[in-house]
Amino acid sequence: MTNVQSVFAKSNVAVVTGGASGIGLAAAKHFARLGMSVVLADLGGDRLAIARDQVIELAGGADEHVMAIETDVSDRESLEALERAVLQRFGRVHVLMNNAGIGPETSIFSPQANWDNILGVNLMGVINGTRAFGPNMLSHGEPGVIINTGSKQGITTPPGNPAYNVSKAGVKVFTEALQHELRNTEGSRITAHLLIPGFVFTGLTKGDRAEKPAAAWTSEQTVDFMMESLARGNFYILCPDNDVARSVDERRILWAAGDIVENRPPLSRWHGGYTEEFKAFLAAKD
Repeated sequence: MTNVQSVFAKSNVAVVTGGASGIGLAAAKHFARLGMSVVLADLGGDRLAIARDQVIELAGGADEHVMAIETDVSDRESLEALERAVLQRFGRVHVLMNNAGIGPETSIFSPQANWDNILGVNLMGVINGTRAFGPNMLSHGEPGVIINTGSKQGITTPPGNPAYNVSKAGVKVFTEALQHELRNTEGSRITAHLLIPGFVFTGLTKGDRAEKPAAAWTSEQTVDFMMESLARGNFYILCPDNDVARSVDERRILWAAGDIVENRPPLSRWHGGYTEEFKAFLAAKD
């Protein structure tokens, strides 16, 4: 069994997609503080350049351990080019964090481009990243981790933005299958983990708000929780926030699964006929 903590050793290499902001940038900074070599992969522009400078500063001011590469995760060839560049520079990868994500609002009958963009980045970006980097991570024989960023919306699938929910539900299913395959691959020292953030104040969630709501965690809090969970060997990294405790998440997840078992209407939590029953279930202790 892989000692996950040993993966985050000085001079080991971490690749973070969506690394120019939010949780991805917070993770990249955390890895740099540990002395790791860090690769930021994101769309180009000022954000990526600024993020690179910030990570270099945390890496002691020298850029030999930091790369920033413009990458479109929805394009498999772009991720394959990223992997080639990383291997040429650093030789191998120990941490792959497939974190890039977008979340424009959709409905079932939204324009096709909206669906294609969300599924391309949020779901295929994770699949493409894993398939591009995974084989060489397995073959170099050293311990490593693949962290895929999911969402509670991919588990309880609340009404609104169905394309986002579908994409994150796919990330959950893919990452479960990935970990199953990794643990049944002879000689594998790579593990997979599903990061499930709570309400985090990032560019994806802040909307028109300039200040963090009291209910939200910062990206840094989320990364700290992720690292603590990885140290425990957790696969499901189910993050609370300042408004929702884990116990509430657990009841919501159980209720969502119960829709199938009890043959209730889909999304019954938001179905008027089940309002009081759900409230009672949420308040129950077991």
